[in-house]
Amino acid sequence: MNLQFQNFLSLVEGMAASVQGACAQLLDFSVGSVVRAIMEANAAVALWVQWLIAQVLSMTRASTSVGPDLDSFMADYGVSRLSAVAASGYVQFYRQFSGYATQIPVGTIVRTGDGLSLFAVTADPTNPAYVAAALAYALPATSLSVTVPVQAQLVGSAGNVLAGAVQLLSSAIGGVDGVTNPAALTGGLDAESDAALRVRFQAFLDSRSCATPVAVGFAVASAQAGLRWNLAENVAVNGAAMPGNFVLTVDDGSGAPPTALLGNVASAVDLVRPVGTSFSVVAPTAMTVVVALNISIPTTGLAAAAVLVTQAIQTYVAGLGMGGILPITRIAQLAYDAAAGITNVNGVTINGVAADLIAPPNGVLLFGNVTVS
Repeated sequence: MNLQFQNFLSLVEGMAASVQGACAQLLDFSVGSVVRAIMEANAAVALWVQWLIAQVLSMTRASTSVGPDLDSFMADYGVSRLSAVAASGYVQFYRQFSGYATQIPVGTIVRTGDGLSLFAVTADPTNPAYVAAALAYALPATSLSVTVPVQAQLVGSAGNVLAGAVQLLSSAIGGVDGVTNPAALTGGLDAESDAALRVRFQAFLDSRSCATPVAVGFAVASAQAGLRWNLAENVAVNGAAMPGNFVLTVDDGSGAPPTALLGNVASAVDLVRPVGTSFSVVAPTAMTVVVALNISIPTTGLAAAAVLVTQAIQTYVAGLGMGGILPITRIAQLAYDAAAGITNVNGVTINGVAADLIAPPNGVLLFGNVTVS
């Protein structure tokens, strides 16, 4: 018996008790009687009205509304949900033998080995191989490969794939044998969740006074989803004391955010900065993380365990914020948790040293490589 039916019976019994108490003679409330049918009909209407009231209350409060209802609530204050971002990166079209000139058209579709993630070749006029007139990338007869930019066809974090995941051509290209991605394709972000939007809305309310670190933080968070930042007050970009100036370090997860993004952040911050002050928006100091470790595991499971350990370390490093710390003892823990067959982990080093790696307050740690032996 579900809770709604229990509430319904309780309401019927309560109404029956009230009616019986007002009558001088005993009434028939047995199943099928006229009086009970009237009680049940009124109880059903009362529960329906109660449900409508609950629905209205949930949609008119930011803490309980979800999806489009939450969006409409935020729209009244000029706050909108941050949209999803497509992953991007570079893939390499290659062949076994040279001697045949060909082109890779913009829009060419490539897939991951499982066929689930699709990526399209995008135009990049700064790429030496790009031919604007043909809207394609040239693969000369003397070359065995050409590297071109791609973007995920579906926005969101599902487009983030590891190096080597792209393996399939959607259609044959003359003079091309295959495709791969030498480095991971990253940058994909899901649309802002309801919980994250509520948290950012609180920062929005706090920022109405402006000229505060909270206001600056809200301006940064609204420029693009997934940004990390650090605010240093009364200093210059070089770290020297400079009263009235603040330096805002911003990162989009790549360690090298594009100039256009830094400009957008600067424009947003300029609207809330105090009068008579100056500021700078800069990219972080990136520190590449190269990990090496030895594991003990049955020989047949080394390759699979190495992949799992690499993925675990990469995920952990990606989650470190500005000024993050990578403890060397954490590496061993991640390795043990990644593969159940591992019996021992030793010889752990980070960037060739058996010590913790600590990023400066304006620095970020970027995953480089993991060597498992």
